[in-house]
Amino acid sequence: MSRADVARCVGLALCLFAGPSVSAIAPSSGEQVMQGFISAEAEKSRVPEAIVQKERHQVLFIMGVALLIGIATTVGLGIAMAVYGKPVFVAHMISAGFSFTLAIIHAIVAIVWFYPF
Repeated sequence: MSRADVARCVGLALCLFAGPSVSAIAPSSGEQVMQGFISAEAEKSRVPEAIVQKERHQVLFIMGVALLIGIATTVGLGIAMAVYGKPVFVAHMISAGFSFTLAIIHAIVAIVWFYPF
């Protein structure tokens, strides 16, 4: 048996046992290829809406608690400074800046997540 005969036998065996050819199973256009990736990604990223809403409410609740603590600290430092004459002006201003920044962020997040557009 020559090399050519062996090559023909191997080629015939591959054609018979390898299944359909690549061109028979390959999509005809790039859009079909991309569609497979898009649909697979959409299946992976599906999260029930109730879980997403619950997480959003929890994030806003935690931000609200931190905001109330920041405002209470600012008020306490302001009272300590104004009534009792304590030198806490810098701490009072830092606390006020933190509270104001957190209030703005809380409002923006609430509007973006829950305002019906």
